Amino acid sequence: MKLQHKFVEFIPELLEDGILYISLTYCTAIHKCVCGCNNEVVTPFSPTDWKMTFDGETISLSPSIGNWNFDCKSHYFIRNNKIVFAKMLTHEEIESGREKDEKKKLKFFSTKRKKRKK
Repeated sequence: MKLQHKFVEFIPELLEDGILYISLTYCTAIHKCVCGCNNEVVTPFSPTDWKMTFDGETISLSPSIGNWNFDCKSHYFIRNNKIVFAKMLTHEEIESGREKDEKKKLKFFSTKRKKRKK
């Protein structure tokens, strides 16, 4: 399964299946969940969220996309425009990942505030 990428300034109101919309202006990407549930998946770019790599032809996002708030609970990577499905996680693994993400964000923004005060 593949996604096409489309660079846009503004995310369109209606998303097409199979398209990864990327707004560099707003540092985010959005697409319909690849499981077919039609939920919109938003992946903001930041030091504590997702990173995008564009090699001139294809897009990769890191880390994986875990749609834990959707009924489908789909989990996958986007690598070189291809969908690579990842293992399903248990409730405990999801909660542990959320805690790690929260700690990473707190540390990042705490360090940033300290540097600004100096």
